[in-house]
Amino acid sequence: MPKKKVLSGTRPTGPLHLGHLEGILRNWVKLQDDYDCSYFIADLHYLTARSDTGCLQEYIRDVVIDLLSVGINPDRSTLFVQSHIPEHYQLHLLLSMITPIGWLERCPTYKEQVQQLGLGDAVGYGMLGYPVLMATDIVIHDADYVPIGEDQLPHLEVPREIVRRFNSLYGQVLVEPQALLTPVKRLLGTDRRKMSKSYGNAIYLKDSPEQISKLVATMITDPQRPRRDDPGHPEECNVFVYHGIYNSLRTEEIARDCKPGKLGCRECKQELAKAIIAELSPIQAKRKELEAKPEYIKKVLSAGDAAAQKSASATLSRVFRAMKL
Repeated sequence: MPKKKVLSGTRPTGPLHLGHLEGILRNWVKLQDDYDCSYFIADLHYLTARSDTGCLQEYIRDVVIDLLSVGINPDRSTLFVQSHIPEHYQLHLLLSMITPIGWLERCPTYKEQVQQLGLGDAVGYGMLGYPVLMATDIVIHDADYVPIGEDQLPHLEVPREIVRRFNSLYGQVLVEPQALLTPVKRLLGTDRRKMSKSYGNAIYLKDSPEQISKLVATMITDPQRPRRDDPGHPEECNVFVYHGIYNSLRTEEIARDCKPGKLGCRECKQELAKAIIAELSPIQAKRKELEAKPEYIKKVLSAGDAAAQKSASATLSRVFRAMKL
């Protein structure tokens, strides 16, 4: 039996960090065992909120190397760049013709982005039409599933509505994607805010041991423990959350020593830094190897782009026939 198809992507806003690793990448690697996976670099989605493209190619290269370093296997998954597939542009235009504006304006992603970026009346169609492009990415490759956390279900609903509307108008042409609910580990940044490049609070997969140690040393810990000997509250400490992921065999001892004030935050952070460095060591070794092979990276993307274009072309041909174009 052919495997069901899974598709997901990530925007190239710079090198990937621990939030990406725990939030999506580990799951992407596991999905390769049971599904026909396609993973793409969403550089067109990058443009929906940014016009600065000077570093875009560098960012794309960084993301590709990170994906390969954590275990995305180009022999088992299709890895491609969104903008390299012309059919994405074409189907996006066609789907935009049948999508009511009201659907897009009530999309939670749109509202969040407008508020976060303070755009007001300066919102472009690209941001408003984000769900249309998202729908295009999914259906043009006949994806059965999109791996997401339960909190992201509303973001998938507009693309599903677009598919249902298209099929009601032109016949059962497009595959309606289903959510593949996956457990998501959410890591806050070093300052307890969302981990983000723009906040300067991220620990990147490519960071050196020295950089990691410095960043961990700045992490905000237990807000109720101002002094070294004060009782600790590990359940409220961001550093303890990290220990649970990267130093899980020691969490009981750490909690036991933290609560009465026997273990100081400085020592706790130093131990965490060592654990993160050890966890990232094999990923960074693979990254260093790949950085020395630019031709191999080009070969991987060329093969992935070709496979993605073949898939997209077949879907677009069906759409053209159904729409009598």
